[in-house]
Amino acid sequence: MKKRTLIHNFILFLGVMSFVSCNKFLDEMPDNRATLDTEEKIQKLLVSAYPQSAYTMTAEMSSDNVDDYGVGNPNSERILEEVFRWEDVTEITNDGPSYVWEACYSAIGNANEALAAIEEMGNPASLSPHRGEALVARAYSHFILVNMFAMHYTEKFAETDLGITYMLEPERTLDPKYERHSVKEVYDFIKQDLEEGIPLINDAIYGGTPKYHMNRAAANALAARVALYTEDWTGAVRYASLVLGSNPRNIMRDNSVVAGAGTSLVNASIAFTRSTNASNLLIGTAASNMGLYFGPYDVGSRFSHGQIINHNETFFAATPWGKTTSSLNYTPRLFVYTGTNLDKSLAPRAAYMFETTDPVAQIGFRRTIYVPFNVEETLLVRAEANIHLKNYDQAFADMQLWLSNNYTAVPADFSIERINSWASEPTTADGPGTHYYTPTAPTAKKRLNPEFPIEAGTQENMLHAVLLMRRLETIHIGLRWFDIKRYGIEVTRRVITGSTSGTSTEVGSTEEATKLTARDKRHALQIPQDVIAAGLTPNRQ
Repeated sequence: MKKRTLIHNFILFLGVMSFVSCNKFLDEMPDNRATLDTEEKIQKLLVSAYPQSAYTMTAEMSSDNVDDYGVGNPNSERILEEVFRWEDVTEITNDGPSYVWEACYSAIGNANEALAAIEEMGNPASLSPHRGEALVARAYSHFILVNMFAMHYTEKFAETDLGITYMLEPERTLDPKYERHSVKEVYDFIKQDLEEGIPLINDAIYGGTPKYHMNRAAANALAARVALYTEDWTGAVRYASLVLGSNPRNIMRDNSVVAGAGTSLVNASIAFTRSTNASNLLIGTAASNMGLYFGPYDVGSRFSHGQIINHNETFFAATPWGKTTSSLNYTPRLFVYTGTNLDKSLAPRAAYMFETTDPVAQIGFRRTIYVPFNVEETLLVRAEANIHLKNYDQAFADMQLWLSNNYTAVPADFSIERINSWASEPTTADGPGTHYYTPTAPTAKKRLNPEFPIEAGTQENMLHAVLLMRRLETIHIGLRWFDIKRYGIEVTRRVITGSTSGTSTEVGSTEEATKLTARDKRHALQIPQDVIAAGLTPNRQ
């Protein structure tokens, strides 16, 4: 049985107040929980049932999408160094783990207050859609927490791995005592909330801003991802299909709009994240430097997705659909920003905005807009699940659809056979196939070491291909980190000491501390220090 511990006292008002300076961006209303006695007040409270800090920076910098360009690039920040090296984070910023923790529990507290008020009002039918939103929003924040601060779900270890506390009720006492649930218990609660909440959701209550709320499509996309992460392949296909409908192409991203934003990455990112884009199922906003780190700026650029990764592992790498030679071949468009000791390669993902609070002093808050759920990622969820079910033709159809919507030219002979050829080990120096990745000879094919079984041959080969597609689709928004955890993909930190603009690399460090292997305890980010000080068992001593 897992040791039961105390969790830090998260007073909900404190959680709300810590973000009040940023809430104008979402037009959040004042806290009305003391008198939550009308539908309007409950609906206003639910605006704040979504985290106001994003997990994306911490997750992305933890992944293999970034290299260290060394002390020759002075544009570093302490938090980026700590996250990049999987150290316990001591820096406190809007992008750090401690803010993610507090933001999620604050959002959960608001959802629980709304649920309690609805219960006290007798669960009237008119409030059923609000109850549905609160349940799904609560599930979403817990889903973020368990994926950031716990080991990944596996059937073998989920009952014994330490998860996080699943908050089912509002906090009413000054010094409450909580239990820290196992990973399995957390996911059981998540699934329970989703199964109860999704049927209640009614998009009509959101007026003109459904994509800033857990609308029905976003909720089903969340359920599909939850099913995928818990190895429920059939459930992942079922929920994803509810999002995608009979013809997913009709709701996929119009990349011509993104590319048509011109040569500005900032404008392309804004176009990518617009609510009018049918593909975007849920839009998130947060106080964050993400738009700077993954934008055309020097800020934090020492740790970046540079040309070496781009040419060998991601967009310009040798893939089953060929080797891209132009940034325009990828239809949302790629950008290369030349900075100090670095050429970083960027895709439009995180839109940078500045919220001015004092026009005279020209001060305010850095913010970002990002897309936690979209049609393309959900399509790849279904493809991956179908590969596990050995429904290879169905999986290939989704992969081909994703490819045709994201690249200007898809090879006429793109097929499962071509995927098999690409993923096979070369038998001669110049023969077809792809070697497994090594830090000094990087490729887009990395060894998979999951706890669930994978068959050699077509199943493994198609998983390599779909994980590459997922890596490209979700770059800069952090989901690659969760794929690394799910598949036990080894990550070795590289310090780039050679050319920074070419395709070759020199590794300046191969120490054991710079390598992350399957089931490494550092997959679970350390919980905040003040929470540990309050008595909660840390993930690592």
